[in-house]
Amino acid sequence: MPSRKRSNGEGSIFPYRNGFAAYVWVIKPDGKRTRKYVYGKTREIVHDKWIKLHQQAKAGPVATTVPTLGQFVTRWLVEVVKPNLAPLTYSTYETFSRLYIIPGLGAKRLDRLQLRDVQVWLNNIRDTCQCCAQGKDAGRRPAKRRCCAVGQCCNDFVSGRTISDIRGALRSALSRAITEELIGKNPAADVKLPAARSHKRKAWSSDEARRFLESARADDDPFYAAYVLVLVQGLRKGEALGLTWDDVDLDQAEVTIAWQLQRVGGQLLHRETKTEGSDVTLPLPPICVAALQLRQRQQQEARSAAGNVWQSSGLVFTTRYGTPIEPRNFSRSYDNRIDKASVRRITVHDARRTCGTLLADLDVHPRVAMAILRHAQFSITMEIYTQVSSKATRDALKRLGESLDG
Repeated sequence: MPSRKRSNGEGSIFPYRNGFAAYVWVIKPDGKRTRKYVYGKTREIVHDKWIKLHQQAKAGPVATTVPTLGQFVTRWLVEVVKPNLAPLTYSTYETFSRLYIIPGLGAKRLDRLQLRDVQVWLNNIRDTCQCCAQGKDAGRRPAKRRCCAVGQCCNDFVSGRTISDIRGALRSALSRAITEELIGKNPAADVKLPAARSHKRKAWSSDEARRFLESARADDDPFYAAYVLVLVQGLRKGEALGLTWDDVDLDQAEVTIAWQLQRVGGQLLHRETKTEGSDVTLPLPPICVAALQLRQRQQQEARSAAGNVWQSSGLVFTTRYGTPIEPRNFSRSYDNRIDKASVRRITVHDARRTCGTLLADLDVHPRVAMAILRHAQFSITMEIYTQVSSKATRDALKRLGESLDG
């Protein structure tokens, strides 16, 4: 009959209160040797936990105390998110943690956080004026206070999309806690959220896009080429502002999208695009080549005028002194151009959805358009090409590009 005697350091399972407990001798991260306990209602449950704990002890140091959610999230942001994820992702997670997660759930011990705790917390965020909760109005100068600080709630409630994003940040943190074997289940995974309303996507017609570009061209707008790249190439605002001359080949009529410009946490960052899938070399239709040639001439004139104060950045779109464009300033210029062109007000992100229709109106070959639009199937591109504009609009768009050479 085999011996049931355990080896030294193997630990023990014993009755404890209304169930069982077990311990294993472990080495803590500080190098000290101590017992770590596990608990459960049945001996079988505890035995499984004991086996797992024993394996952890063999693998390396084991933490013997469970941190609060606030302590864990703070460490997670510093050790996991900031060094490994995009700066904007870190900034977003840090904001959600500081404003919502830590104040609401931070004192809860990590392994005692339950689904109901998360559900009630999110419900409270949704139903609470955040101006009141965060003391926003109290932080304003007395003359500027207009709601909570003067006894009049402004009903500053967060959107359903923001609630979902806050839950996403918490779920990501708790997934890491599972990886580190601090908890066994993610209590944020099955939380019920209100249905977020999906807003109808907007885009300009070819005629509206033409009027917008003609207005910018007529005024020699320094952002004219950026507007062309957004509308005809489908570039995002950050991609257009982060474009460098090294990534533009006017002789081969190609542009490589590999960089973006972002304002994150008070810093203006020129960094790689978010994913490898965003990096692509695109063919440039003639209107884009002409617009970029114009931009070259504009920048050369600005460099000559600036003289010694010019700061070379290699960027296509710069201030009159060669420095990067502040994204908010670009958005303001875009909004002002909309007013001057008398077209519908839509966002820069919405404007890039006009890209497919413009390519069809410019008689860009469908296979080239497929590459620009980054469609996986040719049939999707052809659906757009069946929705062309009037001959007058098509001819006007072509003349717009051709007029730059004159």
